[in-house]
Amino acid sequence: MTAPNPPSFQSGELSDPRLAAALRTLELTVRRRLDGVLHGDHMGLIPGPGSEPGDARMYQPGDDVRQMDWSVTARTTHPHVRQTVADRELETWVVADLSSSLDFGTTGCEKRDLVVAATAAIAHLTSGGGNRIGAVVATGADTVRIPARSGRTHAQTMLREIATTPRAPDGVRGDLKGGIESLRRPQRKRGLAVIISDFLGPIDWQRSLRAISARHDLLAVEVLDPRDLELPDVGDVVLHDPETGRTREFSVSPELRADFAAAAQQHRDQVEQTLRGCGAPVLTLRTDRDWITDVVRFVSTRRHSFGAPVKVPRQ
Repeated sequence: MTAPNPPSFQSGELSDPRLAAALRTLELTVRRRLDGVLHGDHMGLIPGPGSEPGDARMYQPGDDVRQMDWSVTARTTHPHVRQTVADRELETWVVADLSSSLDFGTTGCEKRDLVVAATAAIAHLTSGGGNRIGAVVATGADTVRIPARSGRTHAQTMLREIATTPRAPDGVRGDLKGGIESLRRPQRKRGLAVIISDFLGPIDWQRSLRAISARHDLLAVEVLDPRDLELPDVGDVVLHDPETGRTREFSVSPELRADFAAAAQQHRDQVEQTLRGCGAPVLTLRTDRDWITDVVRFVSTRRHSFGAPVKVPRQ
C-alpha cells in the first residue's frame, strides 16, 4: 500500500486546527510504518555514537575512516571498521533548510512539507530513553534555534515551529552553511547531526560540515522534486528563481532539456561525493515517491549492515 503524500503545512498559526490535524496525521503515518520494521529500543536512523568498542564489520562507502580496524583489516585483507556501543542518551540536532528553493513542488506536496515529514521520522526514531532532539531552521533571511529537549510534547512543538516558519522574501538566498555553522557553537557533547536540504546552489558548506563530522555522527537527507532533475517538454515557459529574484523566459528544446538534466546530475554527483567525503550517509526523499517507504528502506538497510557482527577467521 502506498503511503499518502505528507500533509501540506500552509497555515501560519501555531494554534490552527488544520495544522494540528495535519501533524497528527503525519505522526500516525510515521509511527505505523516505522514501528513495523523496528523492534525494541532504537537510537536513530544510524547507530548512535558511543565510546565503548563493539564488533567489527566490513567497510561500506560513506563510513568514517577514523573507525577503521587495521588489525582486522590486515588479518582478513578486506577493510573493516570497528563499531561502537551507543551511549545511553543521544542528542540529535536537525538542520532544516527552508530556503526559497524548498517552497516548491510539482506533485502532491512541496519540498518543505518533506522537510517536516523527515524531521518527524527522525524525532520518532531518536525518541525514548532520555534522548533529546533540537533543530536549527535556516531560511536565508533568519536562523531559528529550537533547544534540544526530550519528550513527545517537545517533538510536537518543534514540528509545529518548523511547519509554521515564515517563507523567506523573494530574492533572499538560502544559508545552509550558516545553519551548519550554528551547530559548532556552543560546543556540545558527541551526538547525531542531521542535515535536511535540497542541497541546490553552491557547495560552500563542505568545510563547515567536515568540522561537525569531527565531533558528531552525520546523516544527510536530500529532498528533491522531479523538476530539480529534468525539465518537461512544455515548449515556451517562464521560470522564476525565488532566491535571486530573476525571471527568464525559455523555449524548452530537446537540447535544453538534455543540458539541464546533465547539469543537474553533475551537481547531484558533486553533492553526494561531498557528503560522503564528510562521512554522511544520504537518504533521498522525493515529492513524487512514497517518502515513508524510502525512510523504511533506508533504516532497514542501515540496521542490517550495522547490526551484523563480522566473524574474523583465525590464522
